[in-house]
Amino acid sequence: MVALWQPSRLPQGFGELWCQQLSSLAELAGLRARLRKSLTGSPRVVDPGREHWSERLVLIADELTSNALRHGGPPVATALSRTNGQFLIAVSDTSTDVPPAPAVGRDPGLGGFGLYLVADLSAQHGWCVARGTKTVWAVVPATDTGN
Repeated sequence: MVALWQPSRLPQGFGELWCQQLSSLAELAGLRARLRKSLTGSPRVVDPGREHWSERLVLIADELTSNALRHGGPPVATALSRTNGQFLIAVSDTSTDVPPAPAVGRDPGLGGFGLYLVADLSAQHGWCVARGTKTVWAVVPATDTGN
């Protein structure tokens, strides 16, 4: 059986739009607002019917960043990058010895299933370690952006 989250290099060819450092779960609301504003021009959902594609990226960023804040080592940084037709969410922390590990055999009421969601919602996903930093990443098609 192949593990759901395999070590894999960061995809190449993406241009970073921004990177934000976070030190607590309380900062996630600001990260979500920044991401929405970058994707749709508004920090809040204005048109759910048109913005479902951006909420996919918001959910992925929230899941990966909250995992890094809970299980990784500081500092935690979340970056948004783009290339023609795709976005890349990359979240870094310093716990290089703690790979992303989806919940196995756990009661669903106890949570821990965010990595499964990220895998389902992304076109590609993986993680890598370089220069004392672990980066967990996901690629999502840039569809319905209106740009």
